[in-house]
Amino acid sequence: MKEKIYTIPVTDAFAVDCECPLCVLEKKLEDESVDYALGPALMEPDKRQETNEQGFCKAHFEAMYNKQVNRLGLALMIDTFLQEKNNNLKKAYDSKSAALEKDASTGLVKNLSNKLSSRQSETEKLVAELISQLDNIEKSCAICSKLERTMDRYIDVVFYLYFKEPEFREKFHSKKGFCLKHLKQLLASTKKYLNANETAIFTKNLMEIQLANMERIEKEVDWFTKKFDYRFTDAPWGNSKDAVIRSIQKIRGNSDLK
Repeated sequence: MKEKIYTIPVTDAFAVDCECPLCVLEKKLEDESVDYALGPALMEPDKRQETNEQGFCKAHFEAMYNKQVNRLGLALMIDTFLQEKNNNLKKAYDSKSAALEKDASTGLVKNLSNKLSSRQSETEKLVAELISQLDNIEKSCAICSKLERTMDRYIDVVFYLYFKEPEFREKFHSKKGFCLKHLKQLLASTKKYLNANETAIFTKNLMEIQLANMERIEKEVDWFTKKFDYRFTDAPWGNSKDAVIRSIQKIRGNSDLK
């Protein structure tokens, strides 16, 4: 199989013996993205603007902090992010502060009347705006966005290789399936990248692999539980010693399990 620069990360991930090659690919991308955010991205105005707007999710804040490198860079990103978000929240509040005072001083009878009305009060508009801003902060993450975009491109590469490269297709069929998150992503992406005939072929082969391996790992977990029964104390573990870890990864994808 003749590799191109954009296929190498995919073929490398599919060469690993694992429960989900897309998790291997995603984890590598994630580690690189964390390193990039703490390094080169700090010096690029467009990337700083992106992190100011999107910030980072809890998991990626933890990943950057726990790297124990470039605390100053992380602090600078947090500083400018907070400046922007504080300013946006203050503007929303200030725009309705007078109306808020007015609604706060409204009498009980008037309040009951307003509550029965279908018209939204200024206070309710302010609350809705603040919730909207907080929702955006909670759900946005510069690293998650990058991962989503890049993984989508790599899914396209997977489909390309699957139908164009018999060697890759054989390797795909030899894998242990995927975590449920990436199984869903593969199935959802067929609509975007494959025609009806290709979708039928791919889905049939994918699900046969997936179902066989879901049954395999369930049996491995089942044997793990049986090993706690005195009747099976001397029986060999087989592949079940790490079955709990692998089953969690199979169900949820990349997991930081100790």
